[in-house]
Amino acid sequence: MQLTAEEKQLAVQTARQVAASHRPDKGSLIPVLQEIQAALGYIPAVAMQEVAQLFGVPAVDVYAVVTFYNQFRLTPPGRRQVKVCMGTACHMKGGQIILESWERRLKIKVGETTPDREYSLERVACVGCCTMAPVVLVNEEVHARVTPTRVDGLLFAHQLVREQEEGGKDLAPNDSN
Repeated sequence: MQLTAEEKQLAVQTARQVAASHRPDKGSLIPVLQEIQAALGYIPAVAMQEVAQLFGVPAVDVYAVVTFYNQFRLTPPGRRQVKVCMGTACHMKGGQIILESWERRLKIKVGETTPDREYSLERVACVGCCTMAPVVLVNEEVHARVTPTRVDGLLFAHQLVREQEEGGKDLAPNDSN
């Protein structure tokens, strides 16, 4: 995913600010990366390179840490973050089918963000709503007993909201005769 010049500048600036509040040793690397992600929502390559330079370690070492721990994101999260539960109950009730439905509809894989940055897709272990399986969270809003058809409905509903937000389009029937 291509970052704008402003996004790159913000990432470098954030990395510098966060690193300045820590000792530049390997023991501070994970907390620094966590803070960068908390600020940006992910850890871009330019931030990893800046941290590597500030800590005096090879950039590949920083990249290795970021890719080893699944808490870190390499891509910016979408405006709408879709999390598909794959806990035991959700898995048994078709969670994998629901996950594949999202992948097909959004044309992305788990861990990716759509090119327009509208959606990102994640697989989560358990959201604690086992009696409502399979469960999907969209921006932390719980959707229960999701089916592939329900995936289409959620996308359609979000599309309508997005059109209203972007263009102020009036979706109500015109009453003037």
